[in-house]
Amino acid sequence: MTNSIGIKIQNLRKQANMSQFQLAKVLGIAASTLGMYETGKREPSLKVLNRIADYFNVSTDYLLGRSEPSQENKHVDETVEQALSHVMSFDGKPVTDHDRAILQQIAEAYLKGRDPDEDNQ
Repeated sequence: MTNSIGIKIQNLRKQANMSQFQLAKVLGIAASTLGMYETGKREPSLKVLNRIADYFNVSTDYLLGRSEPSQENKHVDETVEQALSHVMSFDGKPVTDHDRAILQQIAEAYLKGRDPDEDNQ
């Protein structure tokens, strides 16, 4: 069994600055189970694979090694990340890297679910 799924999950998790425990909690699985996915000892069920894809805004085909992330998703990720890299404080309090990662996830989730017709208003 190759571990391309596990490597992709691990890379996505690290890019989001998340621990295995944090991602496992979001996915509703045990951290040890996630660890086994990342090391190739187990493969996620279709249900969990869909949760991972939805959470990271990638396709299941990408996780399975059948495609690369879309250029549109890469562009949104880079733009949001660049904008957030300039946020140093909010309400007089410093913004940490962890805060930025959470803000990025929120912004991407919002942009992904937004009605395309809103752009013209």
